[in-house]
Amino acid sequence: MPAELTYESTLRELATDQGVLRYHEAGEGPPLLMLHGSGPGVTGWRNYRGNLARFAEHFRCLVLEFPGFGVSDPTEEHPMMAAGGAAVRFLDGLGLDQVDVIGNSMGGIIATQVALKHPDRVRRLVTIGGIGRNVFSPAPGEGIKLLMEFTDDPTREGLIRWLNSMVYDPRTVTEEMIEERWAQATDPGTLASARRMYGSKAMAARAKAMAASDEPPYWAMLHKLKAKTLITWGRDDRVSPVDMMLVPMRTIPDVQVTIFPNCGHWVMIEQKSAWESAVLAFLTRKDDA
Repeated sequence: MPAELTYESTLRELATDQGVLRYHEAGEGPPLLMLHGSGPGVTGWRNYRGNLARFAEHFRCLVLEFPGFGVSDPTEEHPMMAAGGAAVRFLDGLGLDQVDVIGNSMGGIIATQVALKHPDRVRRLVTIGGIGRNVFSPAPGEGIKLLMEFTDDPTREGLIRWLNSMVYDPRTVTEEMIEERWAQATDPGTLASARRMYGSKAMAARAKAMAASDEPPYWAMLHKLKAKTLITWGRDDRVSPVDMMLVPMRTIPDVQVTIFPNCGHWVMIEQKSAWESAVLAFLTRKDDA
């Protein structure tokens, strides 16, 4: 990574009526919003810091830190419920009418929901795992179960088990990654927020509420998605099994799918170069006349 693209040099703040949103900015050109996933110690910077330099050659990259994950100001809402509103508030605050969006896992779901609700604001959409629903594989997946176990009983060993479920190659999980994730994941405020999302009681309550809801789930509305979409996935994903991709692949009107071999949930990390090439080709491709 070029020396200038450090955590400190790219960090920005945007004051909003619901607290400060922090983000990282790099590059010039069309705006590219990058939304992170969830899980212990996650941040937008940790999801995308390895990709930022390459994308910054083509785009004004904006890596938003969602409220409730320990970087932006906290939220009283359930962090997943607050994320979509935060993304729109962020775009409004920066005066951006339309952006391309990359979303990892939860961030992909949020990006999809924003694109469904505000179709004119998302030109092209890239998702990394996570969207859709399990078709053949049981739910929740192995990685989600380990995430729930860690959230209920946060131990260093539990964190390592969860991190290993995120990747195909265990060498990806370094001591540095473990240490920085552990520090953030065990921060009292961040841990309390995580329990609202992934504690076993919270997950059971969410499943019960969804079963009783009259509102269709977002994945049942994908036929209304206007944005050109690229779905990217790790073939060996143990968090969001690759068969989840089948519903979006069939129902999103303008969609292409790229599946990367020998790759777990963090496609942008484990298949960094190949993923970046595929995404840049998609985002910079000229629209058909």
